[in-house]
Amino acid sequence: MAVPISKKYLMPAVVAAGALLIAAAPPSAVAPEPVAIAACTPPQAAAPGAPAGPEPDVAQQALIDHVSRRFFVAAAATERMVATAYRAAAEVGLDPLLVLAVIAVESRFNPIAESGMGAKGLMQIIPRFHLDKLRAAGGEDAVFDPESNILVGARILQEYIYRGGTMVAGLQQYNGASRDANAYYAQRVMAERERLEQVVRNRGLVTAAASVGS
Repeated sequence: MAVPISKKYLMPAVVAAGALLIAAAPPSAVAPEPVAIAACTPPQAAAPGAPAGPEPDVAQQALIDHVSRRFFVAAAATERMVATAYRAAAEVGLDPLLVLAVIAVESRFNPIAESGMGAKGLMQIIPRFHLDKLRAAGGEDAVFDPESNILVGARILQEYIYRGGTMVAGLQQYNGASRDANAYYAQRVMAERERLEQVVRNRGLVTAAASVGS
């Protein structure tokens, strides 16, 4: 059976043995490099609730802040709508500010808006006229899904602009007001687009001034 050794005698013996080993080592002896163990540890999992996509850029963030305040929409919902407008505009070759301006004029960023004529959602799409596009987006009920509504609405707007030959003609057709010689609807949308552009421009100036001052 093992007999325990008293610490009183063990410690001096250990110290003496260590000293002898150090003295016997050649001058060129080098302590071994510590073994890296970090690579053996599993990568840290993403924190719960971390954003899935990139943060909005300066222009989009300016629009998110503006729309959220002006139309009383939650910031998270506004961020989703602005990001989708940018994506939809890129897919069909439109100006994202124009898409956002149409949303502002048509529904004031209310995703469940519905008119007496049957126009529904953010971009006030009339389902019976665009069933093919809505079915491709998931069905007629997709008209009330913010992302689907914006994607379909942007495609409709792009087609009308292409058919009409000009942005004004396309906007008037989108509103069903092609016979309006004064193009009142197009004027409203373009005025709203200018307002949004000014918001982006002002944020850019503020950001530039902050960078210079830092």
